[in-house]
Amino acid sequence: MQTTVALVESPGQDFALTEVDLDEPRPDEVLVRIVATGLCHTDLTMRTMLPAEMFPNVFGHEGAGVVEQVGAEVSGIAVGDHVVLSLRSCRTCAACRAGHVGHCEQTLVLNYLGYRPDGSTTHHRDGQPVLGSFFGQSSFARHAIAHQDNCVVVDPALDLTLLAPYGCGFQTGAGTVLNVLRPEPEDSLVVHGVGAVGLAAVAAALAEGVRTVVAVDLVPARLEAAAAMGAIPLDPASLEGTTLVERLRELTGGGARHAIDTTAVPAVVREAMQALGPRGTLVALGLGAEEYAVDAVDLLQGGKTLTSSIEGDSDPLEMVPRLIDLHRAGRFDLDHLVTTYPFADINKAVNDLHEGRVIKAVLVW
Repeated sequence: MQTTVALVESPGQDFALTEVDLDEPRPDEVLVRIVATGLCHTDLTMRTMLPAEMFPNVFGHEGAGVVEQVGAEVSGIAVGDHVVLSLRSCRTCAACRAGHVGHCEQTLVLNYLGYRPDGSTTHHRDGQPVLGSFFGQSSFARHAIAHQDNCVVVDPALDLTLLAPYGCGFQTGAGTVLNVLRPEPEDSLVVHGVGAVGLAAVAAALAEGVRTVVAVDLVPARLEAAAAMGAIPLDPASLEGTTLVERLRELTGGGARHAIDTTAVPAVVREAMQALGPRGTLVALGLGAEEYAVDAVDLLQGGKTLTSSIEGDSDPLEMVPRLIDLHRAGRFDLDHLVTTYPFADINKAVNDLHEGRVIKAVLVW
């Protein structure tokens, strides 16, 4: 079938709406008509990081839509179901069996290389392959080929436009708090970079009753959103007569128990580590930096931990419904962070995101 995709022709290029041919779903695949797709920094980073031979490419990994076809080997999903799409995993390797689907042994080929495990592509143009299968979906498109392991069936009464970010950004931030850090109410959490992922972390921590949550950012609108949730907003550029590390130690009673970095800025990661209290933990979530330099004396004397997480160590088949339940209970409401754009305005959405005009852009057909 023919469908429209937001295609990137070569590294760093803008998205362009283009007609391509999409395969019919195979027995283990699901065809989804996309209603909305969240715009994530990972899409934009991979657009510039991948080598030239991995283009043209279709990105998009926060898709939400309606199932139109189901392969014969797929169970638990039916035509007409509303689904949120997330990352793929094999569900059979040791990591998957242990519940760590984000660290699936097949994650590279299932999510990033642009083709199916057998080397075929789901998209073609003029008889030539177009790379896709990004997070097993490539949902910057009117239609996407997905799979049983990355389709989360949701209540059709819910707004798919608001649910799309649950597939990655909101799940990553919240999962990092709920699955990785697991803070107690008396703990403190500092979130460095409160875009969509950071604010999801803030919301999850507050839902867990954490009393001291500090949101660090340079963008006023993001700090205002964090403050409205109940976090302490902190703009490093506004500090006078003190350093960020000193101020964070003051706010957290000597150093934070937990911290999250979404910026991937090496200097920020270094300060985030220094602002931890003894035996504190920092989870680095940002994608982009090649290496981080930390203060070795501070690390060793403080017994601190620097770790990372993929999708907040979440299994989307479990985490997305869990977050939806929290939303229904009034404890995880991020709807107000979403700004919608027609898919034709995808490059405007990218620019607005870079300029800090919006917190979470969602593209709709």
